[in-house]
Amino acid sequence: MWHNSYFVIPAVLLVAAVLYAAGTHQRVRHVARPQGLPGRGLPLLDTAFLAGGPGRVFDTALVRMHLSEQVVISRSNLVTLTGAKPYDAVDQAVHDAVGATGSRELGALRRMVMRSAAVQEIGDRLADRGLLRRPERMQRARTARRLLWLAMLDVVLFAGLALLLDDNDALHERPNLLIPGFLLLLGAVGLATSTPAKGRITPAGQRQLSLMRGSTPWTPSSGVSPRLAGGAVLGALALGGLAVAGLENQELEQAMTAAAAQDEAMRQAQASSSFFSSSSSSSSSSSSSSSSCSSSGYSCSATDSGSTHHHSSCGSSHSSCGSSHSSCGSSCGSSCGGGCGGS
Repeated sequence: MWHNSYFVIPAVLLVAAVLYAAGTHQRVRHVARPQGLPGRGLPLLDTAFLAGGPGRVFDTALVRMHLSEQVVISRSNLVTLTGAKPYDAVDQAVHDAVGATGSRELGALRRMVMRSAAVQEIGDRLADRGLLRRPERMQRARTARRLLWLAMLDVVLFAGLALLLDDNDALHERPNLLIPGFLLLLGAVGLATSTPAKGRITPAGQRQLSLMRGSTPWTPSSGVSPRLAGGAVLGALALGGLAVAGLENQELEQAMTAAAAQDEAMRQAQASSSFFSSSSSSSSSSSSSSSSCSSSGYSCSATDSGSTHHHSSCGSSHSSCGSSHSSCGSSCGSSCGGGCGGS
């Protein structure tokens, strides 16, 4: 015999899902230590990360190293160190990724540096300022919405079961279908109020980019060696990517653009294979994808390529990427991941 008290089960599940969705949505928006915008004084690589993600950071750092004669890029796309000392932590990450051999293929180097702790820490720094959303929080918010949809499905299933029992036994108390109707309304409100944020850049981050793009070309005041010419080129590269930077070395630009396109193709292929995987392996691959995403941090959610500005959505960098640990994802690759980001 069916009783209305059986609706307690889906009601508890739904209320818990609504509260979880609301909480995760609020954490995506929360900035623990809000700071004012730094005007046009944001450092070079911070600007590159904000405008184009981890891939843009690599491109900017590599061009900076090329201009300062720290690296040589051959026609076979091999990046070779010249022995000069690294300028900052990202340069050091390039040195570490190249390793003892002294040279490494450009595409492989790009992927390793994007996931390095030094690059991921830039994302954390921007998130602390409220300019970026943390990828792991965005991933939790998306998971919470999926759980809310499942809870609403449970309500529908319980209501269907109630009607089925009512048809089979006319003696028992008829279920009050206002209860599941109210629960579904509550779920719909929860979905409406926890709509995912669009892109990884916060409104403050968008304002910051608008300030820096401004009406005059931006030249970085921090993150460029005083001995290095080409500050305006690096500024244009950080803000707009390879397509607008106007590098004099066309072979270098083509090689870097091809490496970014290769990364994007790999990310999309990984996302497609994950999407078409069987449901039986879905849970295990989902778990694997999740751990992969969280190990990729902000690069998990980067999706820009070439001159395209990306908006993405995998973990705080220190709990992420490679040696770090914090997207995609986006369907990360997310985030979370996959690697991505372009110039």
